[in-house]
Amino acid sequence: MPRPAPPSSRNAILQRCLVLRIALWFGLVSALAPAPRIACAAGHDDGHVFQRIATFPVFLNTDEGAQTGAEIVSASEDGRLLIYTDSQSERLGFVDIAEPGAPKPQGVLAMSGEPTSVAVSGPYALAVVDTSPSFSAPSGELAVVNLETPDIVIVRRIDLGGQPDSIAVSPDRHYAAITIENERDEEAGDGRPPQSPPGFVVIVDLQGPPAGWGTRKVDLVGIPGLFPGDPEPEFVDIDDRNIAVVTLQENNHVVLIDLPTGKILRHWDAGTVDLRQVDVIENDLIELDGELNEVPREPDAVAWISPFRLATADEGDLDGGSRGFTFFDPKGQVRFAAGNALEHGVTRIGHYPEDRSENKGNEPEGVEYGQYGHDRFLFVGSERSSVVSVYRIILGRPQPVQVLPAGVGPEGILAIPSRGLLVVASEVDDAEANIRSTITIYALERGRPRYPTVRSANRADGLPIPWGALSALAADRWDPHTLYTVYDSFYRESRIFTLDIRRSPAVITDELVLRRGDETVDLDLEGIAQRPDRGFWAVSEGAGSVDDPDRPVSSMNLLIKTTPLGAIVAEIRLPDPVNALQRRFGFEGVASVGRGAKERVYVAFQREWVGDPDNRVRIGRYDTARGEWKFFYYPLDLPISPAGGWVGLSELVALGGETFAVIERDNQAGTNARIKRIYRFSIAGLEPQAQGGAFPLVEKTLVRDLMPDLERPKGLVLEKVEGLAVNRSGRGFIVTDNDGVVDSSGETQFLRLGEID
Repeated sequence: MPRPAPPSSRNAILQRCLVLRIALWFGLVSALAPAPRIACAAGHDDGHVFQRIATFPVFLNTDEGAQTGAEIVSASEDGRLLIYTDSQSERLGFVDIAEPGAPKPQGVLAMSGEPTSVAVSGPYALAVVDTSPSFSAPSGELAVVNLETPDIVIVRRIDLGGQPDSIAVSPDRHYAAITIENERDEEAGDGRPPQSPPGFVVIVDLQGPPAGWGTRKVDLVGIPGLFPGDPEPEFVDIDDRNIAVVTLQENNHVVLIDLPTGKILRHWDAGTVDLRQVDVIENDLIELDGELNEVPREPDAVAWISPFRLATADEGDLDGGSRGFTFFDPKGQVRFAAGNALEHGVTRIGHYPEDRSENKGNEPEGVEYGQYGHDRFLFVGSERSSVVSVYRIILGRPQPVQVLPAGVGPEGILAIPSRGLLVVASEVDDAEANIRSTITIYALERGRPRYPTVRSANRADGLPIPWGALSALAADRWDPHTLYTVYDSFYRESRIFTLDIRRSPAVITDELVLRRGDETVDLDLEGIAQRPDRGFWAVSEGAGSVDDPDRPVSSMNLLIKTTPLGAIVAEIRLPDPVNALQRRFGFEGVASVGRGAKERVYVAFQREWVGDPDNRVRIGRYDTARGEWKFFYYPLDLPISPAGGWVGLSELVALGGETFAVIERDNQAGTNARIKRIYRFSIAGLEPQAQGGAFPLVEKTLVRDLMPDLERPKGLVLEKVEGLAVNRSGRGFIVTDNDGVVDSSGETQFLRLGEID
């Protein structure tokens, strides 16, 4: 460790830092220039990071069967009450965070239409509400809600003259600025602007009680160059000089408005970005080898980070979306551009949304700034990757700190520095897909980030190894610090990843692409085990069912044997009479026992096949010397979730001798999850039978209920616990499957269980 500089040296460094900081502050040094190689101490502890401490499903404010959605979130001035917009149910919702680690529902308040945004001024929540009967006749109002009355009530409604989108309140509480988007009808004509009527900005003068508040209109027609007759203002933020910055997303434009006078101070085109080494093809494979040229930024959210810098989240809409964020100075000069950094960042942690490659990638939509003591943080929300990237602002430049997991579709980001908290509202709600809209709460704490739990190293070309949808785990037979994992059929070109678990997060250090001759293969790998010769056994789950005309069989379940280099040397099928009973819940785990002519391979089926008794699932044994399949039955637990569903196996591990472990889980997530368990069973004294015989039933013993482990990360319980490994030191590990970030937040939990009995 380097020795600290002597006091005189530290003073000199601090003086140089101060000069550079002032120069950057006033725009005298471009933040596009290389960062100075100076360790600038600012009197703060760089060991503080944000940790997720609670996740609140917003249906708790209504009922579990309701379609809900938290989009934008604000907080009372003491930071103890959250207020969020729920456009799905046309209500405001309230959450008590007096104890931020244990948020409590505080009910809802009906609006006259769809609330699109909310901000707080003193004792009042200011909600803007879309009451439009049609796109061509937009209307809306400002609902002023008193938060301090015994019953939270609307005390005034102010007509806004159009459809509102965003609202911000000035730090001195003198003004509110509201963007009246008058959004276009995407189904009309070619769905592009211009469409009438045009949008504008409303300034609300907040002095005095709400009964005396007045409004002023700021006309934006003629300001943007693309569609001067249709500005469509999107998002607004206000600095402590009462200057509002407004994005005109579809117009790729930014406007500064002086709120006391209502005058437009300056405006500029947000410009374009050239992107390199990004995925631009949706082909079920993450390939960071594409490029995009002159992509309009089309910023959505915007935030002041100083009087001389503002940040935009460059989501895109019509023709753009630069997959990153930008720092501008108040003259419209670019001072920092993220380039491909967000794309590579979410790829490294398994959150890249491959199915959005031909669109806007991770799609940064939200941006927020907050100063916590001496630390100045920027937060960027990626809508399609369901994460929030955290940066510390040092010398005017963003330095990456961490990436936080959120619910699906993070929209609203709220910094609460007075309480050391960060709050994120995620709007997507689909109970049938095990997705619920959530509000996630993070606290600034000393320590190392607890997420991600897995990241990847770089390939030889310097780019991160892409991964996702991890569906199995296996321990190295010799090295207790190495595991292996695979992804399933969500991606093409099946491969085996090497996982170094000496570090936290665990690191994917290598990838082995499986090949059949000279060709890659596209399999649905659901289990893996290392062979005595350092090759692998893997299982691929078949697709379809013989008894379901809507899901006909399209592929067989396969037991696959590979060399240490990934060459497939055998693909073993079940006997035809067994294949004739196939259902889509097939091979889910594999284990190898013995070696040479005495090697036998065991395979777990996920659920019952045709003719199997209820709650009895097969464990298949393949005798490598005889080429013979025989079977046991394993007894499944009955579903106990209030949502019903099913229970099945998702992994099989050899523990030594004739003893095995399995993961048994239900297909439920969040508050409905109940069964996530490790069981042990032995086949000692049992003789498996071929198809047509009476399969012996194994007896199982509970080893560990995984629910507490899955609750510990403070998110919603993840459904798919897909991998289990026990290394040669007797320590257990599990991993969850993030479904390739489709109908999923993309969160992967790799959990260390300690010694397994």
